[in-house]
Amino acid sequence: MSKRKLVFVVDDDPGMLRGVQRLLREHGYDSISFSSAEAFQKNDDFAKATCIVLDINLNGASGIELRHRLKAAGISLPVIYITGKDNPVTRMAAIESGCLAYLTKPFAAKSLIEPIERASVGIA
Repeated sequence: MSKRKLVFVVDDDPGMLRGVQRLLREHGYDSISFSSAEAFQKNDDFAKATCIVLDINLNGASGIELRHRLKAAGISLPVIYITGKDNPVTRMAAIESGCLAYLTKPFAAKSLIEPIERASVGIA
């Protein structure tokens, strides 16, 4: 990886993964993508990451539950949730789990980049 900040992206939609990676690259961030909660959980190098862009609905798995498991394991990376299925219950659960942002797909580039920039300078 280069000296740019690293962002983990977890989403089961290949098109969304590519789009977010491209957007991050355009704004000076490296990224590592994971297409499932299981693949992400196999990762063990969280120290280099700035934050996690985490889809809430991951092929039967819950991004919010994944966030809780990470916290329980002592991993406290800032999280930006993304979802294509917004509803008040999910939004409240996401906010209560602790997140930098909660974005509904499709979202504006600026709405994703701003919280990542806050995380990269430690204003999370």
